[in-house]
Amino acid sequence: MSMLTDLRKRYLSDPAFKVFKQVLPPLSETEREAMEAGSVWWDGELFSGAPNWNTLLTYPQPTLTAKEQAFIDNQLMTLLDMLDDYQIVQEDKDLPPAVWAFLRKEKFFSLIIGEEYGGLNFSAHANSTIVARIATKSLSAAVCVMVPNSLGPGELLTHYGTKDQKDYWLPRLAEGKDIPCFALTGPEAGSDAGGIPDKGVVCYGEYQGQNVLGIRVSWNKRYITLAPVASVLGLAFKLYDPDGLLSEEEGVESKEDIGITCALIPADHEGVELGERHDPLNLAFMNGPTRGQDVFIPMDWVIGGQDYVGRGWRMLVECLSAGRGISLPALGTAVGHLAARTTGAYAAVRKQFGMSIGKFEGVAEPIGRIAGQTYMLEAARTLTTTSLDMGETPGIVTAIAKYHMTEIARRLLNDAMDVHAGRAIQLGPMNYLGHHYFGMPVAITVEGANILTRNLMIFGQGATRCHPYVLQEMAAASDPDTVKGAEDFDRLLAKHVRFAVGNSAKSFLNAFTRSRFNRAPVSGETAGHYRQLGRMSRALAVAADVSMLTLGGALKRHEMLSARLGDVLSHLYLASAVLKRYEDEGRLAEDLPLVNYGVQYCLHQCAEAFDGIFANFPRKGVGLTLRSLLFPLGMHYAAPNDTLTLAVAKTLIVPGAQRDRLSHLCYVGEAASDPVGIMERAFIALHDVKEIETKLAEAIKRGEIPRKVSLTEKLQIALSVGIVTEGEADKIHNAEQLRQQAIQVDHFAADKFKKGGLQPGKAA
Repeated sequence: MSMLTDLRKRYLSDPAFKVFKQVLPPLSETEREAMEAGSVWWDGELFSGAPNWNTLLTYPQPTLTAKEQAFIDNQLMTLLDMLDDYQIVQEDKDLPPAVWAFLRKEKFFSLIIGEEYGGLNFSAHANSTIVARIATKSLSAAVCVMVPNSLGPGELLTHYGTKDQKDYWLPRLAEGKDIPCFALTGPEAGSDAGGIPDKGVVCYGEYQGQNVLGIRVSWNKRYITLAPVASVLGLAFKLYDPDGLLSEEEGVESKEDIGITCALIPADHEGVELGERHDPLNLAFMNGPTRGQDVFIPMDWVIGGQDYVGRGWRMLVECLSAGRGISLPALGTAVGHLAARTTGAYAAVRKQFGMSIGKFEGVAEPIGRIAGQTYMLEAARTLTTTSLDMGETPGIVTAIAKYHMTEIARRLLNDAMDVHAGRAIQLGPMNYLGHHYFGMPVAITVEGANILTRNLMIFGQGATRCHPYVLQEMAAASDPDTVKGAEDFDRLLAKHVRFAVGNSAKSFLNAFTRSRFNRAPVSGETAGHYRQLGRMSRALAVAADVSMLTLGGALKRHEMLSARLGDVLSHLYLASAVLKRYEDEGRLAEDLPLVNYGVQYCLHQCAEAFDGIFANFPRKGVGLTLRSLLFPLGMHYAAPNDTLTLAVAKTLIVPGAQRDRLSHLCYVGEAASDPVGIMERAFIALHDVKEIETKLAEAIKRGEIPRKVSLTEKLQIALSVGIVTEGEADKIHNAEQLRQQAIQVDHFAADKFKKGGLQPGKAA
């Protein structure tokens, strides 16, 4: 051992090793399993302080296979044409029998099941695209499709089931013979799934006339989607073995508390209670409770068999990526596409003071947000599904996608409602936003409530999981072989110190060089974005190291600090997605305003988060020190300015290929009654008569046509003096009729609603 190494161990790493063992946050078994589950992907690069941008740009571009595209063009389009969301939600409170039959027949419930079992075996990208397209027409239908294809029996069986379980259940699920649900949450165990009170005890019992080893389980679950119509119940519970029966079977040391276990139970099994419904914000997807008291099930109903008892929590955490990375981000993206397509059209169709409201800057501002952030939502959707299709299970990336994409969708939906005003708040067949407004809180609260995801998961797990050294240092500090642990810790600490010092020095230098010497994988206008994101990555690495060093195990109790650090990581990911999409789509010049908007928005959010970190750091003086080190000249990262906002808004109020690409997931029906189709037809028709309207406006300005007369009178005068042709007049009339239809809201006969104290037409 060299003298330098000896001195380092004596005066640095050995004392640090002792302190680290003392401050090491105690991890429960469920926390440890959650920490170790899944993989690190691009999030690890962003946490490194020096992301390799070429790695990002060489990830595969998301594509659909010929089989997937054919399904989308045929079966999916047929389904969308069948859906009447007003009828589903307001009248029937259920999907029509023909839709349920079609979903079963065409295998919408088996997108992720392997072809060898009769499933479709689609990619994560295809799964996401299908769910998003359905969600633009009907959230209720989308939820019914997405649940069997995310966390549930199908996915758990695929990854962990025994051969017998797969051979029996997967073909039945693929063919739609069985409808699955998965019961995890309950009245007092939602995001804290590890705290579920539902209990199973290993025992012997009678099954099919024989005395077999099994489990007597009791449960009380709530909020279970598809439970009212499910024919097979996936169930998570805590398993106990007080008599050591499993140990007798396996010949191992007895263990009473086995841990969380997952089992598959037929809904018609004696003691299983299903069928009641909740009312999830008046939407029509099936959601309800399930209960059971002392229900005996044979041991081979445990998913994975007896070998997998007690391994349920890890199974669930690893499989949550489908819900967090596919289904819920798909719902968020769907809202963006729907809001983009319809709000831009409505702003052009609706007139105030004689001109389209989209020409008012106050209206264009929210439309700009919708356009810029919908581009970002789609970019994040495709980048996240790329990770899953690469075989990764990146828990932090999928948590970022779930939280931020549903939150962004909620804000964009509010913007769309504001622009539509009264058009959006009257429910009826014409309203294409109202049910989505009801439904967004559902996406916000499921698969890990957003509050928990932001405050505890993204940075709380990311700091340990994505950091190049911390997880290894924790492993060294907890090594029962203290000598070996100390040696490993010394080696890791030396690397960690070099890592931290290097990032600190480069962060300080970035402030005075405007990051111009940071690496960028491309040239042109977007090169600067990569350099600025590199600076933010280094600043995050430094702030994370300082936070963990000064707060130790107390960091996880400072949830607002953890949330802000997570916000930096999250917006680095979202900005990366925007840049990746721009490259994947061929660096289209017309998309540059959208790219600039997305990256500037993310950089501004990073700066806001850092400002909150510095101002509220729990240790006195640390925040000021960090601010002086990382941003000594201030944080000059402004939100997108008015000029850029107005530029991106224009992409939605003018028909064309760019608008179509930006909102391509939105379903536009050809039926005369389709509400989005009605708005779209009016939008196109009005755009097609703009030149004719300009001729009329100029004639009015010259005094040739009176200003304050009806449109019909204006056209008659214009025809008589040759300003317009008869064909042009007909086009104007047709466009106006479509416009009037598009801006109407639904009304109903008085007897549709329960009468109150006053009767229609009666004085008080």
